[in-house]
Amino acid sequence: MTDKISTESKTSTAPAEPSFGWNEYAELVNGRFAMVGFVILLGLEFFTGQDLWTWLGLR
Repeated sequence: MTDKISTESKTSTAPAEPSFGWNEYAELVNGRFAMVGFVILLGLEFFTGQDLWTWLGLR
């Protein structure tokens, strides 16, 4: 019984490979860049004491 459960829960998916267009790999890379940009924005606000709009001179 435990063998049946363990084999059913294992799934093998091929790793995403770079390719052109809208695909899973592009979405992963886009999400990672968005997370890095958000952390950089938080650091910018923390170290300068200004929000993004003030830092850009729009406020």
